[in-house]
Amino acid sequence: MQNKLKLYGFNNLTKALSFNIYDVCYAKTEREQRDYIKYIDQQYNSERLTGILERVTEMIGAHVLHISKQDYDPQGASVTFLIAEEHMKPALEPDTIVAHLDKSHVTVHTYPEYHPDTCLATFRVDIDVATCGEITPLSTLDYLIGSFDSDIITMDYRVRGFTRDIEGKKLFMDHHMTSIQDFIDPKTLERYDAYDINVYQSNLFHTRMLLKEIDLQNYLFNTDIYELPPKTRLKIHSDLRREMIEIFSGKNIY
Repeated sequence: MQNKLKLYGFNNLTKALSFNIYDVCYAKTEREQRDYIKYIDQQYNSERLTGILERVTEMIGAHVLHISKQDYDPQGASVTFLIAEEHMKPALEPDTIVAHLDKSHVTVHTYPEYHPDTCLATFRVDIDVATCGEITPLSTLDYLIGSFDSDIITMDYRVRGFTRDIEGKKLFMDHHMTSIQDFIDPKTLERYDAYDINVYQSNLFHTRMLLKEIDLQNYLFNTDIYELPPKTRLKIHSDLRREMIEIFSGKNIY
């Protein structure tokens, strides 16, 4: 925040960002689909995801208290960071328990899967950043979008609770905001169709983004576009667009 608010006591506001991306790929055989899932698992294993979350915590100025990570069989990974707004001060006595009101968390989960009929595989990543106090996770959006191949992006941001100024007046929001899109680079927004569903009375903001242009070669796993006849290319392009539109819309359309 550029203009820091003068508060009575601790900032009790809780800010939660949910960031979800989908990456869609065409794999023409069942074996290639399995190979794609294996490839994605290797590319976005818990070690790499940990590095991404470490950068996120740096960007929001948080201190990492604890890291838990896990790779799953047959696929997927999860990483959880317990974070605090300020560095913890060591207790004076070994048995002393210190409670920190500003503890928050950052989590990431991956969900690779494939369509049984259309040869399409989908890689989904869910990242949740929950902070308490002055920290806001919105400044990390450009980094998160750039960290993944994001065909579809859905984002939710909500501020809960209230804090008080020095005169005792309740504050239900400590920074001005009209849209999540205001925190994304305009050059990034040019590549996507985006729309908002915002409930300002509840400090609830929702944005969805769908990639405008499809370069088919980028969606072919272990296949060169020139190996495919024109009708096949058109069919794959149509299947990709239909899959993306349904994920973007959150409903079965076709």
